[in-house]
Amino acid sequence: MRISHINRDNFPEIVEIYLQGISTQIATFQNEAPSWEEWDKSHLSSCRLVALLEGKICGWAALSPVSSRCVYSGVAEVSIYIGQEHRGKGIGKALLHELIHQSEKEGIWTLQSSIFSENLPSIKLHESCGFRMVGYREKIGLKNGVWKDNVLMERRSNKIGIE
Repeated sequence: MRISHINRDNFPEIVEIYLQGISTQIATFQNEAPSWEEWDKSHLSSCRLVALLEGKICGWAALSPVSSRCVYSGVAEVSIYIGQEHRGKGIGKALLHELIHQSEKEGIWTLQSSIFSENLPSIKLHESCGFRMVGYREKIGLKNGVWKDNVLMERRSNKIGIE
């Protein structure tokens, strides 16, 4: 496996994996994939990664800002999606470790992730990479008419923002 940076040419494969996540009903509130322009605008320009196996994208991870306020410039939201046939094989862990590494190089001191409470594989993945649960948001939003609870997880850097 090789980890590389996302570019516009990768987007069709990224969308395919994102749609697989949407179909699980436990990965995102979204029901449709965004256009490249929407996706590009909503994610940080750095810290955009794809995992490649034999030249094919099998997963991706990226960061979004949590706020436009400058005091939160070192805080970002994690998005991570693994292709259906590649889940449970360590690809998510490799991507998340590299995302953490690159985020610290970019001066980001806190990563957060909002995960549906029933998405136990994602919760366990984040825990295995040093995230901890900092909150539980009951009935935070509707997904196809069903109220969903979210677990809020975060990872504080032990290198950035510790002064």
